[in-house]
Amino acid sequence: MDPVRIAVVGMGKIARDQHLPAIAGDSGFSLAATVSPHDPGVAGVPHHKSLDALLAEGPPVDAVALCTPPQVRYELAAGALKRGVHVFLEKPPGATLAEVAALEARAERVGASLFAGWHSRFAAGVAPARAWLSDRTVKQVSIIWREDVRVWHPGQAWIWEPGGLGVFDPGINALSIATHILPRPFFLKAATLMLPANRAAPIAADLAFCDTAGAPIHMDLDWRQTGPQSWDIIVETDAGTLKLSRGGAVLTLPSGTTHSEDREYAGLYARFSTLIRTGRSDVDTDPLRLVADAFLRGKREQVEAFEE
Repeated sequence: MDPVRIAVVGMGKIARDQHLPAIAGDSGFSLAATVSPHDPGVAGVPHHKSLDALLAEGPPVDAVALCTPPQVRYELAAGALKRGVHVFLEKPPGATLAEVAALEARAERVGASLFAGWHSRFAAGVAPARAWLSDRTVKQVSIIWREDVRVWHPGQAWIWEPGGLGVFDPGINALSIATHILPRPFFLKAATLMLPANRAAPIAADLAFCDTAGAPIHMDLDWRQTGPQSWDIIVETDAGTLKLSRGGAVLTLPSGTTHSEDREYAGLYARFSTLIRTGRSDVDTDPLRLVADAFLRGKREQVEAFEE
């Protein structure tokens, strides 16, 4: 079977750090083109300044990976799907739930695959954590996701604009894991969002969730942490404590700790390949729904201005 000819649209940090190496390492894909109005692309690979130009002028592509900010992703995805091109949506899959639903319906109509890629779900410890929790009773959950925005999102003004999610851009990674591993659905009870005086999106948040059996789930998000970063999920159960750390790469169970290398994006592209081969889509919006609920129900508090 010939490799899927894929174009990467949006050549920012996530595309260069993760998507390009993952594509290069997967024999099921070949990098056919890149698209960016500002970045010059990759040596030896055709480059266009817009997706419309690529689709009109070639080279031909079977799929696109959209690595742009979410606020502009709907039009790009809709244009690709209109031509029957498979679409990989970097997280979050869109700026609103309604636009993602519209894309899912369009993909089904045209027979193309649409993939909402939650990369943290492919961290090494996530699948075994899900399996271990499947027959346990969860008593309480603590999620601590604290990092330094200057390190991970330097100069990315879009992330502070409406639709950019602010601290929920990394926080949604934690929610993508939690919604995947916890055995029961959960929902928001209360939230406080801390917004810098000069920004439209929060820099920190404190959230209280509850699962359908009443177990409390507390989430602490902060983009102001310097030094060691914290990406931890701790689940207290009737059989002891489970901890996922380093964003899901390290799993600690009562029986011991396992460490594994980062293979998140390799897992994403393997999944995308399977979806294309089998004619299916995978568009889970549960993490984005919880973030939307936080903006819907959360109390706002103004904090000091944030400057790069």
